[in-house]
Amino acid sequence: MTKPIEAEGLVRHFGDIIAVDGVDLVVEQGEIFGFLGPNGAGKSTIVRMLTTLLKPTAGTARVAGFNVVTQAGDVRRSIGVALQDAAIDPLMTGRELLRLQAVLHGIGRAEADARGAVLLERVGLTAAGDRRVGTYSGGMRRRLDLALSLVHEPTVLFLDEPTTGLDPMSRLSLWEEVRRLNDEGTTVFLTTQYLEEADELAGRVAIIDGGKIVREGRPEALKAAVGAHSLVVTVPDAQHALATEVLGSFGDARPGKAGALAIGLKGGTTAMSGALRALEDAGVAVEHVELDAPSLDDVFADATGRRLEGAAPDQGPEAGA
Repeated sequence: MTKPIEAEGLVRHFGDIIAVDGVDLVVEQGEIFGFLGPNGAGKSTIVRMLTTLLKPTAGTARVAGFNVVTQAGDVRRSIGVALQDAAIDPLMTGRELLRLQAVLHGIGRAEADARGAVLLERVGLTAAGDRRVGTYSGGMRRRLDLALSLVHEPTVLFLDEPTTGLDPMSRLSLWEEVRRLNDEGTTVFLTTQYLEEADELAGRVAIIDGGKIVREGRPEALKAAVGAHSLVVTVPDAQHALATEVLGSFGDARPGKAGALAIGLKGGTTAMSGALRALEDAGVAVEHVELDAPSLDDVFADATGRRLEGAAPDQGPEAGA
């Protein structure tokens, strides 16, 4: 059976910069596949290649069974795309934009109006359908983006950073709609830099860094492979070296958040009290302590040696991707 998305040895150069470096991907029918990584990792460049907006420098990719280079038109007719930098005419209404999108896909006027009404209701924009888009909030615009990507009933949906900049309620609302679409059989390729988003939505994830996939699998399995809980402590700067030495007896160091020390507790959660007691006996003033179950951030840290959260964006053509 044809896979919704297949890529082999995908490479993209921007001059001397290698934005994507030999990526292999297989996305199964009917799954939500999460593509997780920091700004500049290569996520958006891969989405643009898979959606025919960029040609690969090397490698091959097929989407909905079609080659993204030689059968680009067939790919476009089969997919829906909601990009983070989508351009929407602020002077048109939501209803007008949906009608225009339908016309571009060869859908007749009556059917276009009917689909537009259904989609506006589906994304909670019926009351705002006849307002100019320039008056929409950020969350409303993202929901309209989603509706526009669904006009032609695609089999594969690409969502590139769909909740960036949204408030918590708008984010939850969009998550619910993505789940509903997936329950109806739509395959979803979701790029995100939000750990919680990938954990909540994706059945499988790939973690990309520096243009390469560094981990891939089900979130539960990836977190289980990291192993021990993380003990995270904050101590005065002057006592970092002493605290590091003491904690070394209780587990291996892990990349920590700024200003904090972290270890993977070898003895499990029961070893926490012993580690804190040892710090106290050594005269270390513990200012804050956390015990964290393995997370996708731990998976990223294990693979790359640094935390995903708060990662600084890279410079160059792929910055912000």
